[in-house]
Amino acid sequence: MDKKQTRMKRALKLRSQIKKLNATRLSIHKSSQHIYAQIISGDGTTTLASASTVQAELKAGLKNTNNIEAATAVGKQIAEKALAAGVTEVAFDRSGFKYHGRVKALADAAREAGLKF
Repeated sequence: MDKKQTRMKRALKLRSQIKKLNATRLSIHKSSQHIYAQIISGDGTTTLASASTVQAELKAGLKNTNNIEAATAVGKQIAEKALAAGVTEVAFDRSGFKYHGRVKALADAAREAGLKF
């Protein structure tokens, strides 16, 4: 298996466990240039909040969009939007990405801003 297939296999396992819980989830995706985060309802039909380094208001305050500093900013913003939408507890869906670097920075920033997972 190549890198992408193993990541997708990890993601499938993680999502099946979250689906059993029927929990609201914080789903992330990262590319080489950007990082994206979404709060998705428990039934998986609606997106309650989203934040990414593509958005102009977040991009303006960043020097680069592909580093830990940018991931921290996205984590803070997604937590603020989730709390405004009335979501305080989520399940963390890392989409098969390993929990280090930008993924860990986003999760830690979201926790510090008030999200529980």
